[in-house]
Amino acid sequence: MLKTIKSDFAIIRERDPAARGLFEIILCYPGFQALVLHRISHRLWNMGLPLFPRILSQLTRSLTGIEIHPGAKIGRGVFIDHGMGVVIGETTEIGNRCLLYQGVTLGGTGKDHGKRHPTLSENVVIGAGAKVLGSITVGTNTRIGAGSVVVRDVEANSTVVGIPGRVVHQSGVRINPLAHSALPDTEANVIRNLMERIDELETQVNSLNNVLKTLTKGEMLNKTLSGEAQSLKDREIIEFLGDN
Repeated sequence: MLKTIKSDFAIIRERDPAARGLFEIILCYPGFQALVLHRISHRLWNMGLPLFPRILSQLTRSLTGIEIHPGAKIGRGVFIDHGMGVVIGETTEIGNRCLLYQGVTLGGTGKDHGKRHPTLSENVVIGAGAKVLGSITVGTNTRIGAGSVVVRDVEANSTVVGIPGRVVHQSGVRINPLAHSALPDTEANVIRNLMERIDELETQVNSLNNVLKTLTKGEMLNKTLSGEAQSLKDREIIEFLGDN
């Protein structure tokens, strides 16, 4: 267990530039404190003690704001950054070198016994406020965007955003665990595509209207007539989408 705690300490030094020393991490990092106390309660849970592991987990929750069921299996080098409001259910499995931000829920669905919480493979990053629910598997090197709700299995090397969570990118490139904010703006991309399509359709409609007016007047069509599309660059839309 000491080797595991040492790896938890090392990952904080590696991933958090604000970490300045041993005593600062021990005294001021609730994620580290919660993991150390969980590893103790998890060992007691595996020994079959009926109540004390749950009491210890509740004391940990009161101290750190992080609730981890003593039955959860957590690998080495896991970092819970800030951590307030993090909830990790009983049958959750977290692989090595995963990174969880504040407000993350690894929860269950339904009332069935057995495996009902997520399994995170190695090097998974879950953004602030994201919810991963049910007995699903999240593949290695996957990023889940802040505020997303994931209810289906996710393959390795994916980027997931939205409610419900959708895979918006997949590759074999190893991710930067600290770049959890560098996620594509899928809603803006969809709106841009719709705006371009509407603009094209309006141009065609205006062109056809001009042709009908010309034919109604009995004039000859000796050149292609085209109308100007309505400008869709409304100020509110531009402010929503940004300049890019």
